[in-house]
Amino acid sequence: MQTKPRDVCEVRCFNQALVTQVSEALPEDSLLENAQILFSALADKSRLKILHALSDGQELCVCDVASLLEVKVAAASHHLRKLRDLKILKHRNDGKLAYYSLKDRRIADILSHALQQLAE
Repeated sequence: MQTKPRDVCEVRCFNQALVTQVSEALPEDSLLENAQILFSALADKSRLKILHALSDGQELCVCDVASLLEVKVAAASHHLRKLRDLKILKHRNDGKLAYYSLKDRRIADILSHALQQLAE
């Protein structure tokens, strides 16, 4: 007969001092909610591709992104708008073209660290 691994406590005990210490160190709920929004935005393969493509600091127009993703311009625009609305991307207009780039280099760092971790 196989036994199940124990991943829960069988007796009720906890270190109140440690729980209090950890609880006081937790970020504010509003900050955690913003992190949740960020990670939900990153939970899409197309948006991850966009962020990776922009991670070297270059700009891409909507048509470039559509070609990269092999989707219609409307689909690429939707993803770019979502990332821009979340303040992950910035854009500039040049005539009839809209160019997108990362608003903050730290997003590229987060993505790079995640991919390195997963590659190990």
